[in-house]
Amino acid sequence: MLPEEYDKRRSLPRHLRPVRAEPEFSFVIRPATVRDIAAVRAIHAHYVLNSSVTLEDRPKTLLEWRRTFDGLERLRLPFLVAESGTKTVLGYALAEPWKPRSAYRTIVEHSIFLAPASTGRGLGKALLVALVDAATDAGCKEMIAVIADEKAEASVALHERLGFRETGRMGKVGFKFDRWLGTITMTRRLKKRRR
Repeated sequence: MLPEEYDKRRSLPRHLRPVRAEPEFSFVIRPATVRDIAAVRAIHAHYVLNSSVTLEDRPKTLLEWRRTFDGLERLRLPFLVAESGTKTVLGYALAEPWKPRSAYRTIVEHSIFLAPASTGRGLGKALLVALVDAATDAGCKEMIAVIADEKAEASVALHERLGFRETGRMGKVGFKFDRWLGTITMTRRLKKRRR
């Protein structure tokens, strides 16, 4: 028997090979509620403690998250969660005032974080699109993304695909995990959609 004949016989024909179906990844994006705060805190804390995608070095407490939630609700700014069919929070997106001065009241900075098992499946894009729409509906005029510059290629590319443009870089502005990190600032003008 020739080696190539042996290799052919060693593997099963395609129609007899077992098929491993991936579980379906589905989600619904909805406004966050008070009940979501613990899950949001856990997702964010994972990145604070294990990565440099956020320059925060201490996870927010539940009380701090509650204040964030209440503040955004009072200002009528969007705070969204993505939820699985089993009611598990898979990620969140929010738009906070960029600066406290009233002159900046229509400028927001966004934050989007996904549960680690939910990355790479299009959820980040879906949350960002929903957040842009919600911020536009809330009367916001400009959205800012401040992205830590280490391993930021995928985030920068996603923002570019969704109409953000780079407007600035700052080097060595954050110190985390014994190294200096910079930021990339990207902005997008928000325009009311025609209905």
